[in-house]
Amino acid sequence: MPVALEIVSPSKLVLSRPVDMVVIPAEEGDMGVLEGHTPMIVMLRGGAISLYAGEQVSERLFVAGGFAEVTQERCTVLATEVVPVAELRRAEGERRLAEAEADYEAADKSDVAVEDGLLVRIQSARAMVETAEA
Repeated sequence: MPVALEIVSPSKLVLSRPVDMVVIPAEEGDMGVLEGHTPMIVMLRGGAISLYAGEQVSERLFVAGGFAEVTQERCTVLATEVVPVAELRRAEGERRLAEAEADYEAADKSDVAVEDGLLVRIQSARAMVETAEA
């Protein structure tokens, strides 16, 4: 049985359809979601979401971060940014990475919240560069 997948960005509903499996970039590592999955809410890191039809990846989308709610029947991804992998540009990822690294170098490291936010931006930009190369 398929799992109902919804991917939402801040501006729109990006995708809503059943898939056989979805693999999401959870903070703790990639996580596959099938029908009947244990309910949970997970934070997402920057990376690719892979949608499966049967045993084949049918579509890949890059997310910059966010979170996902998983139930036994559904996976809802609320992402800060969603881009089809085919539309990713390595140059844009490299620009974002350079900007995030410069902001990190200039930041007050005694402010843990600011430092953590900048490290998340760096990880997301690196993931964008790596995903665009693939």
